Amino acid sequence: MRYLLLIGGEEGDDSGPSSRSSKEICEADDAVAWADEMTRRGVFVSGEVLRPPGEARTVRVRDGEVLLADGPFAETKEQIGGLSVIECADLEEAVAVAAAHPVARFGMVEVRPLW
Repeated sequence: MRYLLLIGGEEGDDSGPSSRSSKEICEADDAVAWADEMTRRGVFVSGEVLRPPGEARTVRVRDGEVLLADGPFAETKEQIGGLSVIECADLEEAVAVAAAHPVARFGMVEVRPLW
């Protein structure tokens, strides 16, 4: 089964590793090692790094009118910085893969099953 890992942390937290950009975090040795290991195991399907939340546009259509808002869809301190798609036997394995992701040590990794 395929799972989506939503990888993120607190925006604007200037302490520790989370103060680095998503791109810097994904290029770090531990993140590259995680991706290499998951690829070797045949778990890693794909992944992407997102540009900063300030570059986002949220689009809604109400009564035929397009409503645009700058920024992410929700006002929250935690922001998604990237995503990975993994292929695992079950949710337990997906959680173990997420727990091994280096961002899980200082940020968060949400595991979502895909239809």
